[in-house]
Order: sequence, then structure tokens, then C-alpha cells
Amino acid sequence: MKAFNYYQPTEIIYGVDRIEELGQFARRYGKKCLLVTTPPIPVLQPLFERAKKILIDAQIEVFHFDQIQPNPTTDNIAEGAKIAIENKVDFVVGLGGGSSMDSAKAIAVEATHEGSCWDYLYFRESQPTEKTLPVIAISTTSGTGSQVTQVAVVTNPKERNKSALYHSNLFPKIAIVDPKLMLTLPEHVTASTGFDAFCHAFESTLHPNSSSYVDTLAYKAIQIIVETLPALLKDLTNLELRSKMALADTFAGLCIANAGVTLPHGVGMAISGLYPHVMHGESLAIIYPSFSRFTYKSAIPQFATVGRIFNPELNNVSDEEAAQKACEEIDSFIKNIGMWMSLKDANMPEEEIPLLAKASMVLPDYKANPRVATDAEMLELIKESYYRE
Repeated sequence: MKAFNYYQPTEIIYGVDRIEELGQFARRYGKKCLLVTTPPIPVLQPLFERAKKILIDAQIEVFHFDQIQPNPTTDNIAEGAKIAIENKVDFVVGLGGGSSMDSAKAIAVEATHEGSCWDYLYFRESQPTEKTLPVIAISTTSGTGSQVTQVAVVTNPKERNKSALYHSNLFPKIAIVDPKLMLTLPEHVTASTGFDAFCHAFESTLHPNSSSYVDTLAYKAIQIIVETLPALLKDLTNLELRSKMALADTFAGLCIANAGVTLPHGVGMAISGLYPHVMHGESLAIIYPSFSRFTYKSAIPQFATVGRIFNPELNNVSDEEAAQKACEEIDSFIKNIGMWMSLKDANMPEEEIPLLAKASMVLPDYKANPRVATDAEMLELIKESYYRE
């Protein structure tokens, strides 16, 4: 068994109605906070008001920045950071899906450091310091795992580029995972975020930094998702199923925080960077059929294990056959949850296939894949993903 490190500084508060404890945890970090959310559409407005009341009742002054968009931009972050600076907030609360939680982390950096959050991407010389404001993350989806990771994904619309801040100072201090907050999530968003959680767990097992600890959490998360997500899509207000998915998402987030993701996430980030209307889970579903067939021969044990989670009858065949069949099982799962789609379905111009292939080689995720794609192979993967029957 290989040596490994495992680090998780986030205090996880999991369970139904745990948001009621927000005030007591928030008091640890000061008396002024910036609440970061998406715009207050009717279905979310009561939750936002509830969170503000809990904080105010704890004698905390709340400044609400409610302009976060899907695939949040550098302009979003700058606007939120300006409010944080002007009001001298002590900490940031990200309430929502990955966009809100990632934005809270990026704002916590930009509000305390010179320049823009874009100046502190994972490959820059300058990195977030301990001056970064404390973050409390409250998840309302089951997919991104952002509540327990050191990652903040941001899009730069001027560059048509999506990248990430990545540093241990970005780990939220507190993660509140309350499955009740996910009951209003629409069907397609539930499917998209749920598939993202599956990808986090699976890709962490493929990553060179994986370990026995990560694998244990990852395969448990995959088992829960495979058993739960299709049923949940038929019964969206089932609290037990929501609770299971929230747990699987958290497990998968812990996995990527300590291992990482591989080729699909690099491609997925490139897709959303170029075409911001494409949800992250959608971009992963687009590339997975081609990725799985490209990769499985270089990761027989992992693909075989996942194939057998999907289909226990594969316990009766060789690892090689189970790994090959896993590709078909993943396809069936994507179809079953209504996520079967292509780049053409996502309204990507066909003439931009070479542009997307080149952009997919920018983030280092593809280098962590068991089989590392060449430029020509990446171009072929993108071509395969453009049309899909």
C-alpha cells in the first residue's frame, strides 16, 4: 500500500436543519459578513431571508451580494470584493451551488489581496495568503463538492477562459450540508450536479494522488450515486434520497481535495470557458463516452470496480471485460439521468472544434489521466463528442 497524505481542515456540519446553527458558527469569525448568492428568484428568496435572519439574530451585520451567475466571472468577483472591502467584513458566507461557494472563496481572496482574483490562479507566482477572509460554505446542490475543497473556479469572459484558484487557504472553515436546502432543486440541475459528483469520485480514483483513503470514500460515493440519483430524479422532494446525495457529494468533494480530477474536467472547464451557457455537469456528460473508451485500458482495476458497482453480474467476468463493459454502463447511466448530449446539442460551432481541443490542453488535468492525450488524440476526442446518436 503506497504512502499518502490526507488533509481536511473544513469542519463539516451535516444533517437536516443544520442551517439553524449558522449563527453560532459564524460568531467565531467576527461581526460583519458578506453573504454571497445568486439573484433572489422566488424559489430561493425564502432561504436567503432565512439565512440573513439567522445571522442577524446572532448579532452579525449582513451585507448581501446577490449577483452571482452560473460560471461566475471575474467581474462578478470584483463587484463582490468591492462590497466586502467598503464594509470591512470579517468573513464571507457562500450560500448556494458551486458558483456561489466558489465565488465566496474568490471574493475572500480579492478583498484582502492586491489586484484581481485572476492574479492568484493556481499557476501564478503569487498565491492566496493567510490574509484570505474566512469562508463558511452552505451547499444547496449535491454535485460540486466546493464546500470541502480548496478550489475556486472563475471565468474570464474577455479571455474566454475558465480557470481556478487552488490553495489550502481557500478551504472553507465551516461547511454546512443541510439536505433540506436541496429540496427545491429542479430535475435537470439535480441530474447535472449529481453527475458532477460521480465524476469527482471516479476521477479521483484514476488520479496519481489517489490513495486507499480516497478510494474508500470515492467508491462509496459512486455506489450511493448509482443507487440514488435515478430514483431521486423521479421523486425530487424525497428527503432521504436528497440526504444520500448530499453525503455522496461531500465524500466526492473530499476525494478531489486530496487527489484531483483528470481529463474530463480539463475539457469540461474549457467547454464552459468558451461557452458559458453550458453547465459544468453537462460538459462532463458530453466528453465522458469518448473519455471512458480512450482511458479504460490504462486503468483496468478502477474501471472494472466501477463497472461492477453498476452491474454486479460483472463480478463473474475478468477485470478486462468488466472494465470494457464499464464504458457501456456509464453510457447507460448518463442516458438514464437524461444527460446524454453532444457538443452540437450545446450549440457549439463546429468550426471551433480545433479551438476547443487546444483549450482542453491548457489546464493540467489531462496530464493526470491514466492515458495522457496527445494534441492529435485530444482533437479526436473533441470530434467524437461533437455528434452523438
